[in-house]
Amino acid sequence: MWSTELTDEETDALIDKAAGEVAKRHLNTPAILFLEMHKPLSYIGANASLVFAPFAVPFLGFDFINDYGRLFSKRENVEKLIRKLEQLSKPTAAKDD
Repeated sequence: MWSTELTDEETDALIDKAAGEVAKRHLNTPAILFLEMHKPLSYIGANASLVFAPFAVPFLGFDFINDYGRLFSKRENVEKLIRKLEQLSKPTAAKDD
């Protein structure tokens, strides 16, 4: 499934999409906490997506499973997502003041 690496543009697009969905639901803080706790397991989770792909593909689609599996196979991408979520949560904190 992962014959090619994600390009920088694809990586940024996936991170922006994931961060946007989390921010839309106002779950930035729980998502950051979850990602920080499970950052060491990101590679294992990405490979687990291959194992559970036959069960998840009918609900989420092959491209979704494949793209996010490749994204989370690198720990630095998890850190990029955390930084993007932190960046998106700062303007909302300023508006509340």
